[in-house]
Amino acid sequence: MDPEPLDLDAPLLRAWLAAQRSLANGELRPFTIPGHKQDTRLIGDVVRGDLPMYGALASVREGTALLQRAEERAAERAGADWCRYSVGGSTHGNQALALAVAAPGDTVIVDRTCHRSVLLGLVLAGLRPVWAHPPLHAATGLPLGMEVSTVADALAAHPDARAVFVTSPSYVGTVSDVAGLARAAHAAGVPLLVDGAWGAHFGSHPGLPPHPFDLGADAVVISAHKALPAPNQGAFVLARTARLDRGRLDRAMDASMTTSPSGSILAGVDGALALMAARGEELAAALLDRVRRARHELRSVPGLLAPDSATFGAGRFDDAKLILLLAGTGADGVVADRVLAGRGFALEMSDRDLWVPMVTVADDDAGVTALADAVARVVDDHRGTPRPVAANAAWSVAAEQVLTPREAFFAAREPVAWDQATGRICAEVIAPYPPGIPVLAPGERITGEALEALRLARDAGARIAYAADPTLSTVQAVRGGP
Repeated sequence: MDPEPLDLDAPLLRAWLAAQRSLANGELRPFTIPGHKQDTRLIGDVVRGDLPMYGALASVREGTALLQRAEERAAERAGADWCRYSVGGSTHGNQALALAVAAPGDTVIVDRTCHRSVLLGLVLAGLRPVWAHPPLHAATGLPLGMEVSTVADALAAHPDARAVFVTSPSYVGTVSDVAGLARAAHAAGVPLLVDGAWGAHFGSHPGLPPHPFDLGADAVVISAHKALPAPNQGAFVLARTARLDRGRLDRAMDASMTTSPSGSILAGVDGALALMAARGEELAAALLDRVRRARHELRSVPGLLAPDSATFGAGRFDDAKLILLLAGTGADGVVADRVLAGRGFALEMSDRDLWVPMVTVADDDAGVTALADAVARVVDDHRGTPRPVAANAAWSVAAEQVLTPREAFFAAREPVAWDQATGRICAEVIAPYPPGIPVLAPGERITGEALEALRLARDAGARIAYAADPTLSTVQAVRGGP
């Protein structure tokens, strides 16, 4: 029998459950925010279970101590010196690390396939990036993990660099050699900071890659709401303090977080981490088995590719990640996805050539089997002329940094016609979403390659995010720039 939530070593979750009981019994009458007072008569069930950290899970005077106890337990379980929970997703953690690691004007080595949150963290902190580009896998067009030699060369060329930022796992499940990257960073005297948002389950089973923190990373940002059963926006950051200052980490997290955190989200993070500590290997084993069975079934669909760790090498892919490449089937993934959505299956990502159905520890056998069957039928129904594999624009365009992201973000800007923008300096973020990796970013030279890649993504039905003009008729450029 599954344990009750109260059996988990999760003080915030226990406090949330106790507060819910007190509300139901009329023992708690909140005269605090949020203003809905858990009254579902006004706007409905959307407010049900939404409890604040301060005033529900604990009093305003005692809430911080309760939260700190939970974070300290999470740090102990991970072998970390420091841990903080977040209600702002991995975006909050990534931006806090940028604020914590260096000073305005300092140089950092950054994985160019980073999420926009890392890029905007550079804006907030005023850091100067040296972009490192991971190689692409020829057979799939997907980005591989960052190569150690690429980072080592960048550090040698920029001895003033203060840190290395990498993303592992990537959005599509490929994994870097974090141990090798940590050795390279530490040999240069700088910390390795890992955006591990998609890898909360890592290290919980021998069939999964090790946790980046176990491989020498100095800080890891992780989303608890992706592979784990925490509420949306729930995340946490782990750090060692040999190369990072604890006080600076705290100040950076506090500077970029809300002062009215959701107790429900924090309790969910605490509960998800306690759940994995108690049952992680069991849950991860079931997740791996479900994904492997789905992958095996979908490989019988002619032309459909479903890569795994055998595709990329042992330890270099998350086998709990289901990635589907449609080019060989000739099906248009955007068109076919609309049909799939109409049948009740919502995918994490879908573009013309790539589908990412997010399977988590909360899925069951019946649900994953139904997904695989539906995908197989829809792809067969939309089969066409096979296409060559093409890399997504998000990880195939090289970047030339002219101004720092902060300089360009605050510079005067002007809209420039798309066909006249080549050579100008970009003043905005433009990214197909998902995965949210910028193709153009503030301070970068606008190239014809980037413009064409974005145009093709738009024409293929991708959502173009963050751009002032999502139709791509114009692009925001630094005013008066070349």
